[in-house]
Amino acid sequence: MAPPSSATRRRLPPKTRGARPVRRDLVERARGGDRAAFAELAAQSIGRLFNIAQLMLRDRDLADDAVQETLVQAWRDLRSLRDPDGFDAWLHRVLVRCVYREADRERRRSASTVQLAPAGIDSDASANVADRDAIDRGFRRLRPEHRAVLVLHHYLGFSDDEAAIALAVPPGTIKSRLNRATSALRSALEADARGGEGLAMESVQ
Repeated sequence: MAPPSSATRRRLPPKTRGARPVRRDLVERARGGDRAAFAELAAQSIGRLFNIAQLMLRDRDLADDAVQETLVQAWRDLRSLRDPDGFDAWLHRVLVRCVYREADRERRRSASTVQLAPAGIDSDASANVADRDAIDRGFRRLRPEHRAVLVLHHYLGFSDDEAAIALAVPPGTIKSRLNRATSALRSALEADARGGEGLAMESVQ
């Protein structure tokens, strides 16, 4: 089954009292091979999946690739999901694995790229662009698992327990990984501010 294109992305509809039974029914039908039910689940989820992937990968095209791969794998492996109510957490785990693979492929494809502020803009705008680019460069230097925990915790507001479910690790690991990721990002930004002297890829597991 071909997953929905990026053009179908949309925000998730507001939750209603009857939303959970309806969604559970869709999951159960999709597990049984109902393509229309899976297409509806994909349409409901694709916007959030893309937002998560883009925050982790910092690139729209790479995020698109990760989401498409996620939906293909979700359709293929949905029968392995035992609890229909756990669909969203399960789908997040599939997405995170696909994002990790996409990040690894991108890391192998290219070295870090120096981005220059466009000419013809004022100094304040140039500074804003430079700050944003510095954050992007710092984020790209993090290990994929550290990008993931920062995005889930700081951008999406996941609790430790929710992030642990999405990443398939114990809650205690989330706390330590978040501390390491924050420290690694701070070090990357400080090194970038010094002109990149002595910058090395983080070695923290």
